[in-house]
Amino acid sequence: MTASPDLRGHTVLVLHAHPDDEAIFTGITLRRLAEAGARTVLVVATAGELGSSRLPLRPGETIPERRVAELERAAELLGVSRLVLLGKRDSGLPGWTAGEHARALAAADPLQLARHVAEIADDEGAGTVVHDDEHGIYGHPDHRAVFRIGATAAEMVQASAYRMTVDREHLHVTARDGHLVHGAARAAAVPFGRATAEIGLAVSGSGEHLTAKREAMIAHASQIAPDEVPAAGFAAAYGYEWYRRSGKPGLLDALGNVHLLAPVPA
Repeated sequence: MTASPDLRGHTVLVLHAHPDDEAIFTGITLRRLAEAGARTVLVVATAGELGSSRLPLRPGETIPERRVAELERAAELLGVSRLVLLGKRDSGLPGWTAGEHARALAAADPLQLARHVAEIADDEGAGTVVHDDEHGIYGHPDHRAVFRIGATAAEMVQASAYRMTVDREHLHVTARDGHLVHGAARAAAVPFGRATAEIGLAVSGSGEHLTAKREAMIAHASQIAPDEVPAAGFAAAYGYEWYRRSGKPGLLDALGNVHLLAPVPA
């Protein structure tokens, strides 16, 4: 890993579909950006309303309330400067009728939401926007929606855009079923990730960054049990975060670990 750059005075906006996505897919990236002095704005589209809780809720507490509280704690652990909730509703897995709900993210007007995200990016002076790739990492309707929203918002403000994904070939060798995306893809009955040759950037971190990522994941205690992400083998499954860049280089390139591949077409 290269030495941390000085990114003071720069801002990156990271857009995710649900609470816990930020820790699973971009935890190292967010922590390293914050440590380098960048302002990080985390925008989360839904409260993960359709996720069940593995822990009992407090009397009167709802799933969205619990998940937002967990998100706030995870954001704190990752050094997030500002957290914004878009207020849309979880759409559920592919084929679920929940995706037709009036407030479902998958049913929302992506252009309207893109304008909202672009306004946030513009107000913050964010020159870099991070969002899901066009496959939605593993085909989840909300992740696909985040691609459409994020890509359009980045274009609106002429920001560098990074499309998050996972390297399925790397995970097959190092983690087998050790990454949470394996179970998510099985639940959705869809393939996940991309081949190594399709990915232009991999961000890694130190042991301290990995510890922060694991703590942020475990902060989502209603969703993730500590024994689902054991410390032993954690680096093999979660030690890299993968992106495909569209447009000019942005803040994530400054973190190092760049693969010598051309950026994806805009």
